[in-house]
Amino acid sequence: MKTYFVDSFTNEKFKGNPAAVCLPEDELDVATMQSIATEIGFSETAFIKQITDNTYSIRFFTPKIEIPLCGHATLASSKIIFNTTSFDSIKFINCENVELLIEKVKNKIKMQFPVYDTIETTVPQKMIDALGISEIANKRYSPKNKIILIEIESAMELANLKPDFTALLNSYTGINGVLVTAISDSKNFDFHYRYFWPWAGTNEDPVTGGIQTFLTKYWATKLNKTKLNAYQSSVRTGTMSTELLQDNVFILGEAVTVLEGEFILK
Repeated sequence: MKTYFVDSFTNEKFKGNPAAVCLPEDELDVATMQSIATEIGFSETAFIKQITDNTYSIRFFTPKIEIPLCGHATLASSKIIFNTTSFDSIKFINCENVELLIEKVKNKIKMQFPVYDTIETTVPQKMIDALGISEIANKRYSPKNKIILIEIESAMELANLKPDFTALLNSYTGINGVLVTAISDSKNFDFHYRYFWPWAGTNEDPVTGGIQTFLTKYWATKLNKTKLNAYQSSVRTGTMSTELLQDNVFILGEAVTVLEGEFILK
């Protein structure tokens, strides 16, 4: 099975978020795809298969579970298709039959994702302590993504967080992750964020695109602007631009292919 490793939301190798992109020739069962994703160990592995012309199915697996939507693995998959075909635009269909429209924009890739709302929520002190947060500015919850959003005041504090992941995992049940965000302290970006998800994937996702389905709307409302620049202040770091247009968010980013090979299935 042709397999690629791609660093997403960066133009530098070994930065951004690594994703595996697998192109199976035959249908794979869920157990096999999960085993492959677990073996690779990246926060997500994408399995893509051409349906007709420039339309592809896409499925995403963390080392633990299948998830319906992933930004950086979609970007990585798009990078491989654009590099190996003559297409300038493609369409992915995920496991929930959501259509993701993708196009090349010069040296970048533009992805159209749906927008989801957040609601008020409470956050237990055990979670705050596990994250190492001194004070919360706001807290929300994305029911569709099963992700808690916590805003803090300082981008520097965000970058310096060193969560206790065992305590974090034990502080809450029934969610996929917790997103911590802060307004940017740099004129080049509007907001910073980090995403921790020991419940469903790895401890920390280096650069997360899928959370823009609700995070872009959150900051667009707070900052009263529809075009935003985001910075993920993980160890690997990563950047993207987003734009909110009614029920869609457009995510613009770059990706770098770092490995091409074959996964031996038999």
